[in-house]
Amino acid sequence: MKSLIFPFLALVWMGCERQVTQSPDYPISSVDVKDVEIHDRFWLPIIKTVQDSTIPYALMKCEQEGRMENFLIAGGQKPGKKHGKMPFDDTDLYKIIEGASYSLISAPNPHLEAYVDSVIQIIKVGQEPDGYLSTWFSIDPSNPGIEWFKPSKERWDHEDMNHELYNCGHLFEAAAAHYWATGKRHFLDIALKNADLLVANFGPGKLQIPPGHQIVETGLVKLYRITNNPDYLNLAKNYLDWRGDTATHQLYGLYAQDHLPVTRQTQAVGHAVRAVYMYAGMTDVAAIFKDSTYCMAIDTLWNNVVNYKTYITGGIGARHEGEMFGENYELPNLTAYSETCAAIGSVHWNQRMFQLTGNVQYIDVLERTLYNGLIAGLSIDGKKFFYPNPLESDGTYTFNHGACTRSPWFDCSCCPTNLIRFIPSLPSLIYAQQDDRLFVNLFMANKAKVTIRKQNVEIIQKTDYPNSGPVVLEVNPQKSTEFTMLVRIPGWAQNIVLPGQLYQYIDEVTPKVELFVNGKSEAIVLENGYATLSRKWERGDVVEINLPFEVRKVASAPVIVDNQNKVAIEYGPIVFCAEEVDNPGLKERFLTPDEGFSISQMSIHSVESPVLKGNRSGLTLIPYHLWSNRGVGRMKVWLPVHGD
Repeated sequence: MKSLIFPFLALVWMGCERQVTQSPDYPISSVDVKDVEIHDRFWLPIIKTVQDSTIPYALMKCEQEGRMENFLIAGGQKPGKKHGKMPFDDTDLYKIIEGASYSLISAPNPHLEAYVDSVIQIIKVGQEPDGYLSTWFSIDPSNPGIEWFKPSKERWDHEDMNHELYNCGHLFEAAAAHYWATGKRHFLDIALKNADLLVANFGPGKLQIPPGHQIVETGLVKLYRITNNPDYLNLAKNYLDWRGDTATHQLYGLYAQDHLPVTRQTQAVGHAVRAVYMYAGMTDVAAIFKDSTYCMAIDTLWNNVVNYKTYITGGIGARHEGEMFGENYELPNLTAYSETCAAIGSVHWNQRMFQLTGNVQYIDVLERTLYNGLIAGLSIDGKKFFYPNPLESDGTYTFNHGACTRSPWFDCSCCPTNLIRFIPSLPSLIYAQQDDRLFVNLFMANKAKVTIRKQNVEIIQKTDYPNSGPVVLEVNPQKSTEFTMLVRIPGWAQNIVLPGQLYQYIDEVTPKVELFVNGKSEAIVLENGYATLSRKWERGDVVEINLPFEVRKVASAPVIVDNQNKVAIEYGPIVFCAEEVDNPGLKERFLTPDEGFSISQMSIHSVESPVLKGNRSGLTLIPYHLWSNRGVGRMKVWLPVHGD
């Protein structure tokens, strides 16, 4: 039996300068969400929960809180004042439409589609004749809502805080998704009219100010891809180039990443969500413009994030104050912010970095975030949410915007609606393609179709990941076809917790990965972290990868004060935690140095979940993403270790 043993693996860096010269856009493209059908035991129930529960629930909340009515008031069809506290309340509807659009691909729903169409008609009412669309300003520019926003006399008057361009960005992202999913243009036309207004008002000799909260950059790039209008692409780059430029505007400061030109920024600072949305936009510019200075900047920023500022769950953003990154190694547990939106932004950025370079380390970060820090934001029933995602709870500290457990909604409900826009799009992250090279990046049961060398190829993936190791890929080309399949070997299966030096496994385990093709054991040829198979593929060929699922202990860098003399426990890509509901007296409980664990199953509401049981401490551990579904209580990811 041939296998690959990883005592240590040095990842080979693929510089993005070399990669970006290969394509007018990203050299690697993701396989479209329309071409991947999920059957997975882990992910399909979560996607269905969003489709069947979270989307209707969020639409109901938007109706109750006047989100739709704001557009009618802005358009003069109803009298009244603005509803809601936030100047970016409009974006809740945009994000729900985006998620609903992706949902309609895998789960056609005539009622939902008709409802979305009716909401789009309401949105159109709120658009001013020249294309402007931010309801708070159209209703009453002197009253943007919450007290820390600034009354305005002119459009984009206080863009540092008033989120007008942020509203545009989510409009563009949602309209692009709706057009791709349905083929309908009515929402896209609203977005294009708004984008044309921005082009007419921003640029040399006009307004030269960047958005306060980034996302308009990636939204404009998506409109460019649909229309091939270079004005949208150039404006996206201008918004980035103007940051840190004292010749164009009074700088907003470090909080908004407007303290230095983006290509000179070396530290992830300020509001974490704004930052990763900006980094995603910078990666788009690096890919499309072949800009080596942008390439070097995003490399430097990414290395700062993973080496100094990422939680073991993949979460980012240490501070509640300002929802900000902290200093290097500032990663508290009880007061961690680790916003759900920041996790989503991190996934989008890491996916782009992979598409630019083909480097496996970005998918390793993406996967860890996806299975831990991201889906923790959604309750099992799909109707309660985390805004921050701490790694410890004392059962009294109200970390979740006034609550110490999950909340049914927020005055600022960016996280619930961001989960809605993200989760139905998940199938697009599984596979990627570069000419005749097919990347298998994530492991979940599905059926996909791709075109390689002008031949249709069906891929059927069968797996119980993340609960166990075998991954089976059945390959069915239309006719015999030569191509290269690259199957990711996860970092956790190679003794790497995360790229960088924040965390390491401390138990003495030598992971073993096995590869079989049509039942025959094969030597694993690694290329940049991928098992590479180049061959002429026949219908019915089967590839099997066996991954080494074992309970692992993780220690963090000693400089992280909160984690000294503590360990975290993982199984595959899943981080586990101890909850008080399973462990009375959790505050005083600890692990022993030689602690071992048994694995069993436990029902947490409707979810059948793996649980770990300590053989010395008696502690019961559950997956971190499932905590706080059974009431208020203590929780710990990092567990103290004491001698006998």
